[in-house]
Amino acid sequence: MHHLRRTFLKLSGAIAAGAAASFLKVGNSLAATWNKSGFESKVTVEALKSLSASAATPSREIAISAPDIAENGAQVPVTVTSKIANTESISIVVDKNPFPLSSTFDFANGSEGYVSTKLKMGQTSNVIAIVKADGKFFTASKEVKVTIGGCGG
Repeated sequence: MHHLRRTFLKLSGAIAAGAAASFLKVGNSLAATWNKSGFESKVTVEALKSLSASAATPSREIAISAPDIAENGAQVPVTVTSKIANTESISIVVDKNPFPLSSTFDFANGSEGYVSTKLKMGQTSNVIAIVKADGKFFTASKEVKVTIGGCGG
């Protein structure tokens, strides 16, 4: 009797492990590609180049909501809203950070172009939103003054 139980448990464990392994492989294939060069860039121009957004067009249809003065640069709340039709992605760049490209968010077709996050800012800087829509790039920026630095300052 114990022999059948042990065989059943071994078989069940093997099936569960196989299912978990196949699920992990599917999950990895659905993950977006990581913009390694962009996130490792130390200059804003290089970060924008990695996004292919060097010649982004300024747009009033992008709204950046952030405090004018951030008392603590370790947690600066930032919201970006894109009213541009067919928004595909929103990236946020903090001009004077050691690594300017802060984040990139991709959207499925028909999704609302809205992102809310908290950024680390080492000093007073421009927060730049880059929106990709229909293969074109658009931008908006807002200066945020930081009184206590969040990137080691």
